[in-house]
Amino acid sequence: MKYFFIISTLITFLTFGLDKRRAEKHQRRIPESLLLFLTFLGGTAGALLGMISFRHKTSKISFLFKTAMLILLQGLIIYAVLYHF
Repeated sequence: MKYFFIISTLITFLTFGLDKRRAEKHQRRIPESLLLFLTFLGGTAGALLGMISFRHKTSKISFLFKTAMLILLQGLIIYAVLYHF
């Protein structure tokens, strides 16, 4: 399980970096839905690090809101699994 989160974090971080690079070069972008999906699958740390390191998606309020909601949802799921099952 530990390796899953490490790999997921790395893939998400690199995907954010790739999307930033594509944005700068005016190339075809990675869909936000994929970025959010990777974040939800366990790449939260990679997404946050990617957003900060690459200064990517930090001024887009709707994306920040969706990311915050995903983090909240993950927290609720973890809480439910740990304390109610």
